[in-house]
Amino acid sequence: MLAAVGHVLPLAVAFALSSIPIMATILILLSKNRNRSSIPFLIGWILGIALVLVVLTWIAQAVPGTVPRQSQVALGSALIVIGVALIALSVFNWTRGRRNPASGVPRWLEAVSSFGPWSSLGFALLLNVRPKAILLSAAAGLSLRGDGLSPGEVAVVVLIYTLVAASTVAIPIIARLVAPRRTEIPLVNARKWLEANNRIVSALILVLVGFVVIADGLTRL
Repeated sequence: MLAAVGHVLPLAVAFALSSIPIMATILILLSKNRNRSSIPFLIGWILGIALVLVVLTWIAQAVPGTVPRQSQVALGSALIVIGVALIALSVFNWTRGRRNPASGVPRWLEAVSSFGPWSSLGFALLLNVRPKAILLSAAAGLSLRGDGLSPGEVAVVVLIYTLVAASTVAIPIIARLVAPRRTEIPLVNARKWLEANNRIVSALILVLVGFVVIADGLTRL
């Protein structure tokens, strides 16, 4: 099981460092609705991460190959495809950003600061079906499929993945609710930093994780 955790941990870290959910969290925490909306947003985020991973892990069981060797080759090939897709997505996002430079928070994301509890929960769930989120969860699901874990071990690894992936949303929300005054300035500074650097950070993380996924796939061929 430790090997399985090692396989999915880089993917969970990449998931945790996604700029869109982090920025959405900051916008909610800096809004007047933070006490009503932050916890529903966190609940939706955690449930979405776990649900998508469980579904994709279940779908990964359909990877062909009745012979263990054939199964590993099929899994490895699928992981390589996902790794290449992550790198391609990074290049696409970077190129689009250079062609259409924009500063500040995207207009569609600004609306999150006015969301109520149910809208925040639903929005958090929807963030888990972004292309980047689906690719990372699919890679984790395929990795779990290939590690031959028992159902109980799969549940533990899914829990670890979910906790790590959700940490960058959970920690600011908990800190804000516990110490609202002390977290005001750090949140404002974090928003400014993300507005200036989120594109390059996201691109680098996707490229690095893409190569990690490709390497995992190659070891299974």
